[in-house]
Amino acid sequence: MGKKGLKTMAENDLIANLDKLHTTALGAERIRKNLSLDTDDPAKWCKLKIATATDIIRKGKNWYASVDGCVITVNAGNFSIITAHKGDQSK
Repeated sequence: MGKKGLKTMAENDLIANLDKLHTTALGAERIRKNLSLDTDDPAKWCKLKIATATDIIRKGKNWYASVDGCVITVNAGNFSIITAHKGDQSK
């Protein structure tokens, strides 16, 4: 985790803007492939996961939300879901 207060600030900003989260067609396909998802709307799936995440940090221009064994990467400037991977952000 980052410095004290950083997690809370990033978490609050990301959570407050869940309605702005989106991804591109290529991003959606990348998320489906990386997480082996069977869903028509990976962005919606990511929103639901981020809403329940307890480990959200901001590093530079991105947020990283760890939840249920995966890390979801979101651009902090435009709220675009860049990718998601299995694992955790402590690695």
